[in-house]
Amino acid sequence: MTADPEPPPRTAPIRVLVVDDDPYSRAGIRAILQQAPDLEVVGEAADGAEAIDRAAAHFPDVVIMDIRMPGMDGITATAALVNAVRPPLVVALTSFDSEDAVFRALEAGAVGFLLKDTPPADLVGAIRTVMAGDAFLSPRATLHLIRRFGVGGRFTVQHDAQRLLGTLTEREREVAELVAEGLTNRLIADRLFLSEATVKVHLGRVMLKLAADTRVGVAIAVERARPGGRRR
Repeated sequence: MTADPEPPPRTAPIRVLVVDDDPYSRAGIRAILQQAPDLEVVGEAADGAEAIDRAAAHFPDVVIMDIRMPGMDGITATAALVNAVRPPLVVALTSFDSEDAVFRALEAGAVGFLLKDTPPADLVGAIRTVMAGDAFLSPRATLHLIRRFGVGGRFTVQHDAQRLLGTLTEREREVAELVAEGLTNRLIADRLFLSEATVKVHLGRVMLKLAADTRVGVAIAVERARPGGRRR
């Protein structure tokens, strides 16, 4: 059996703007990203207003956005950036673990959420993931959203969630379980010895069968199906 073909590699580096009011944090993030041959840090900013100016000047593909900053905060800046003429993808970054912070960042338009204690490899992986068209949430951020939204939505009772998960194939169920653990498509591929393209195909079928619009919706379905899962 031959592996599924992977999409052709991107030839140009991914352009990244780093936004953080702490110059030491910016330097640390830059140092991490400069180790990746497919990433290029094209600028830095110390607050939201400066981030908007730098983005207009450098047209980054991805913005690593600190949430808590003096002046214009990262949430306000994110909302402005995603509505720009050439909107970048925003990955929110914060030093505090807050359910409300996760929700506000995603509501503003961020496609990723990380804590500042995230391992360097995960920071690089998050940028690559969002550029591939997927969202990236740290495992703790995923759990926050499950707690926040697990009491509503389509999956109103454990029985319904179990019935929906029962429509999945064994492989699709494995993918769904790993999504609920907060793993990216690349990590799922490594865990299941599949190509990333194959994981994306399985995940698309999972989302269709579970009527889930996002990875978070898949995670909520899996959580509800477990013993003691949340109900309405």
